[in-house]
Amino acid sequence: MQDSDQGLPGFEGALDGSELTIAIVQARFNDAITGALASACLAELSVLGVPAEAIRHVTVPGALEVPLALQALAETNDYDALIALGCIIRGETYHFELVANESGSAVTRVGLDHGIPIANAILTVENEAQAWARAEPKGRDAARVAVEMANLLKEIE
Repeated sequence: MQDSDQGLPGFEGALDGSELTIAIVQARFNDAITGALASACLAELSVLGVPAEAIRHVTVPGALEVPLALQALAETNDYDALIALGCIIRGETYHFELVANESGSAVTRVGLDHGIPIANAILTVENEAQAWARAEPKGRDAARVAVEMANLLKEIE
């Protein structure tokens, strides 16, 4: 592990975001939780040196709308990485599986189709307590993944 990883497991590589532009797409459904995700993500991007003016933050109604916004942002070629934020809490119907599977698959597809890293922090949880327990750490993790992967792809290119 490098000194720049601040001791969090699973992270290595360059975590300097000072030269990066990043866009965040946040679902408004379960907005208190997604707001906490966004706050933690934005705070961590700042810690990693991403200038505030290099961050675009947009919101969409729910998790199923996140991939379309990501695609539109990717098509601009203005960003080094994208971040998907949302929260899907299991209910009593199959809807949970549908939204979780479709949104996750579509987020991955956008990243692969456009060759842009996307940190997927759309939480899929059993209940609200699980969502709250994960909101802040997963928001921070999303920022770190976006910065690390953007720098990795720049290095490979």
